[in-house]
Amino acid sequence: MTIEKLPQLSTVSSQFIADWLAALRPLCSADHFASLLQRSDLQTGEDVPNGRVTLDQIVCLYRLAAVETGDEMMGLWSRPIRHRALQHLLTSVREATSLSSALYRFSTFWNLLLDDCELVFSETDDISALRLMPRTDLIPQRFGHMLILKLAHGLISWLARHEVPVKAVGFAFARPAFDEDYAVIFPAPVRFNQPTTSITFDLRVLGPVQVRSSADLDLFLENAPRDWIFTRSQAHTQSLRVRSYLSQTGWDNANLTGAARALHLTPRTLIRKLEADGTSFQVIKDALRRDIAIRHLQTGQHSIESVAHEVGFSSAANFHKAFQRWTGNRPGEYRRRRTAEE
Repeated sequence: MTIEKLPQLSTVSSQFIADWLAALRPLCSADHFASLLQRSDLQTGEDVPNGRVTLDQIVCLYRLAAVETGDEMMGLWSRPIRHRALQHLLTSVREATSLSSALYRFSTFWNLLLDDCELVFSETDDISALRLMPRTDLIPQRFGHMLILKLAHGLISWLARHEVPVKAVGFAFARPAFDEDYAVIFPAPVRFNQPTTSITFDLRVLGPVQVRSSADLDLFLENAPRDWIFTRSQAHTQSLRVRSYLSQTGWDNANLTGAARALHLTPRTLIRKLEADGTSFQVIKDALRRDIAIRHLQTGQHSIESVAHEVGFSSAANFHKAFQRWTGNRPGEYRRRRTAEE
């Protein structure tokens, strides 16, 4: 079986957006904050430590909060980023003559707006790098650091008309308990406790800029951040390549041997590579089943029994136990919540 692009079924833990919610809360009244969460279908997300957050929920909250708070970075940086900043950023990078010059323009643009950090662009040997150098003693805002790196990656991928491979990503904060979520965002090795937050590219893969029209720019803005926050790259860590394999095969055949064969590895080598990613075949399999189940339960179009069968469980009772272990919620709570909203 050929490994295809990873389907957009991924979720992240509610802990992954906790920093974002904490930054957003002071910008709103209590009622407004509750309204943002409710309209984004996140009204209980922050209260469920093991809960999951979908791309649709992240996109919805971003779009609402960026407009209604008057800060396109929604409190993630000490200075508000005013409306239309992203539009002006796109206009600037669209005129770049190369992806390297686009990254340089990206850095100079943000250095006019950010007080917390200085974005430093550099090229040495075969490496192009963008680094966040702190200007204050403030603790790094994890979601903010992630978002600005992902925006840089998203913009140059937009200019290249394909997802540009990332060589490595580093963060200047300790490895969080939800570290596996970063693999959903970045198609590259992610390291923590680094001297600076950074994203690096191999200069040999930074091809030419493709012409982007005003209509392209408008579409990018209209879709933000859907088109750039979750990776679609085929250059994944082994764990995401295994997930892609599992998404295309029946659960009866979803085993380590089959995955290793599809990736042209021995089972022992695959186990070792997954351990290097900090995971295992069973963890990846359970995560995919969880995310597919969440998608079905949130649409409200399938019974719990049919969802259990869809994700490979022989009985609804076993699915109930697994789903509560994965998310801290019973599957019926997801379905009842959707029904109550409608």
